[in-house]
Amino acid sequence: MHSTIRVSALSFLLLCLFGCAAPPAKKDPRDPWERINRTTFSFNTKVDHAVLRPVARGYQKVTPDFVRTGISNFVDNLNYPVVIVSDLLQARFRLLARDTGRFLMNTTLGIGGLLDPATQAGLEKNENDLGLTLGHWGVPKGPYFVIPFLGPSDARDGLARIPAAYYLSPQNYTNDWRIEYSIWLVSLVDARYRLLPTDATLDSAYDPYLFVKNAYLQRRDFLLGQGSNAPSPNESEADKLLDEATKEEEQESAAPGEIKPEQPQSNQPRADQTPK
Repeated sequence: MHSTIRVSALSFLLLCLFGCAAPPAKKDPRDPWERINRTTFSFNTKVDHAVLRPVARGYQKVTPDFVRTGISNFVDNLNYPVVIVSDLLQARFRLLARDTGRFLMNTTLGIGGLLDPATQAGLEKNENDLGLTLGHWGVPKGPYFVIPFLGPSDARDGLARIPAAYYLSPQNYTNDWRIEYSIWLVSLVDARYRLLPTDATLDSAYDPYLFVKNAYLQRRDFLLGQGSNAPSPNESEADKLLDEATKEEEQESAAPGEIKPEQPQSNQPRADQTPK
């Protein structure tokens, strides 16, 4: 199997890699496969804590800030053809022109995307993908599910990742597996590094599985509600989404008659909650 399937999911990769295995008593209609999802979630947690989180922390510790910024810019630019094609398929031609200009400017003046002159020129980065394109044309999201290694998804987004990975990833056309796997590895480390600020919040969540599920679904609804190609949420908007996910997770976890899920040994109860 080509590693490129995993590349397409890196904007969401590892957000799901924290969790527990026992499902709560209350059923969520969005999550009919919760039992198997929690099992996959627990597996992803072990992989993350054993390998990916330590690697990301080491990368942050030994790599200069300007190098990490350049790598993040490069990865974003490499994945930008997905945004451009999604603009086209949604018939948003003004955004198509702007995003194409951004990609060309960063690829040329930005030295292959290592620099980001387009943002300074007023061409802000948009977030769009084929899953949002399907949603734009009315395709329902379907059941929520957790993909091994890849993380949270739903039926619509999961299917949309396949053509994006095979046909819209530039590294697929290099005909050199060493380049392909090197780019995939760099992208993976960069994706996990970007999620380091969320570790404390996820580790302290009453039920990390519920927290991640709610955060993912709310984020996708937010992007789709903004037209599927709005700028990425700024810091205040992102904090608001996290707060909403936290409240929803606490409400679901505290439902009457619900069995408290088994917590990973590394997780500690929140300071403002008394264990039942």
